[in-house]
Amino acid sequence: MLKEKIKGYIERIKGIEGILDCALISRDGIMLGKSFEGEFNEPWLAAMCATLFASAESTSSILKLQPPDAVSIMIKETTIMVLGAGEKLLIVAVIRNTETPASGITDLEDLAREIGGSF
Repeated sequence: MLKEKIKGYIERIKGIEGILDCALISRDGIMLGKSFEGEFNEPWLAAMCATLFASAESTSSILKLQPPDAVSIMIKETTIMVLGAGEKLLIVAVIRNTETPASGITDLEDLAREIGGSF
């Protein structure tokens, strides 16, 4: 049942306008589900994304700021975004850069809150 739930969330994330690929990982760096095709080092990707987000949280804490909702890696035509999805999970999304990405990101943030509330 958990695998179907994760698969359903992956499909919903991938269905958001502008999302090219995505993954759902635990905050401690375990890959739970993904839409990425082809071979790559899944454990390494999950660990690096969790580390990236944890580092951003630590940086915010040092600066006495609120923890981040998301961390973005800007690339010429795409953005990799790691979003918190509750206390246990992170969403990794590869987003096509467009002139008006706001609606897709808002949909992704809404879904992250839903996912966080269900685990």
